[in-house]
Amino acid sequence: MSFEKIGLIKPILSAINELGYIEPTPIQDRTIGLVLAKKDIFATAQTGTGKTAAFLLPIIQRLRDAKPLSPKAVRAVIMTPTRELAIQIEAEGKKYAKYMDVSFSLLVGGKSLEAQEKQLKNGIDILIATPGRLREHIINKSIDLKFLEIFVVDEADRMLDMGFVTDIRLIHAELPKRHQTLLFSATYTDKVRKLSRLVLKKPEFIETARQNKTVDAINQIIYLVDADRKAKLLSFLIGSKNYQQVLVFTRTKKSADILVEELILDGLKAEVIHGDKTLAQRNKTLTKFKKKEIRVLVATDIASRGIDIEQLPQVINYELPSVAEDYIHRIGRTGRAGHDGEAITLLDINEKEHMKTIERLIHVKIPRVEVEGFEVDITKKAANDDIKPNRPKKTVKKAVAPKTADKKKAPTQKKRKTTKRSPR
Repeated sequence: MSFEKIGLIKPILSAINELGYIEPTPIQDRTIGLVLAKKDIFATAQTGTGKTAAFLLPIIQRLRDAKPLSPKAVRAVIMTPTRELAIQIEAEGKKYAKYMDVSFSLLVGGKSLEAQEKQLKNGIDILIATPGRLREHIINKSIDLKFLEIFVVDEADRMLDMGFVTDIRLIHAELPKRHQTLLFSATYTDKVRKLSRLVLKKPEFIETARQNKTVDAINQIIYLVDADRKAKLLSFLIGSKNYQQVLVFTRTKKSADILVEELILDGLKAEVIHGDKTLAQRNKTLTKFKKKEIRVLVATDIASRGIDIEQLPQVINYELPSVAEDYIHRIGRTGRAGHDGEAITLLDINEKEHMKTIERLIHVKIPRVEVEGFEVDITKKAANDDIKPNRPKKTVKKAVAPKTADKKKAPTQKKRKTTKRSPR
């Protein structure tokens, strides 16, 4: 079905046509009409499926077609877990509303409360906010949500994992009885179902993929390696396979900083984003990565939901996330909008059981391989069910490195010439 047949109006069709949108994704096809019909929605959708456009496009149209209940009203609130994701949603919304008079505003931490209060007094069509900052304005009575028409809870599972349940309850209590709520989650958990019962009324349920299943377009692979050799293996893989744009996830800020230092020593252009960096620093680094001015971006899970890079080829789990569900969000940065992607995990023996938990969650048994020269220590193999000393070699695949490669220092190769691709 085309965007036109779904019911979108010409100004929006013109904007998305310029962005290269040809036909709706499954989540867009199933969601847009229901939003236009003012139905509550509970949707589970993997990252990279076009979910943001699924709610933004019909919201923009609805607000354009109807007059606000008050000239100073906040008409729609889109709540997201991180500043990065909020900024991304605002940018996308402005593109979709290019030919329409629809106002957007951000309500996130790191910005002046006073400046935000002035914006709120003028009335806003679409407000994108993080839970903590929205809660502050409610407590300070600097925002009035009594005329709210649409409430969106985006990345609900992530917000609950981050401990925002109290904030969400307080915010929900401030909403008018009559409003439309759209709840989106990448994973399907008991916490999310419990939240849905609180905020939704007779919702339409949309499931575009099997529960907690990772995107089919992503090729997942595990490299078995000792913990103290992960950094060297990472450098070697990037150099020998000539990866030009790699997003690497660590579990902690400290390990992210240490890893970046080691990658730089190995001759790789690398930078880091995590919670100790200011919003301006993180945005600057992310912009450089998108422009391919740096080759490796190392990030903690604060970035796992806020990064949207067109056709990002590789995501690497240097360390597994503490929460199993975050594995899905991490690797969802690649394989987006129908493009192929590769998700690599560097797994040491201490993470073996946690990896099995993740595999049960995503319903996938990920193949394990070793790289010649980086094999797991023979004294540790006996304790690892995935590799046993007496098992025939053919059961453990090996990715053989080029003989000319220096195993002590990862080789780097000249960047291949790339051609600009047409927009999605």
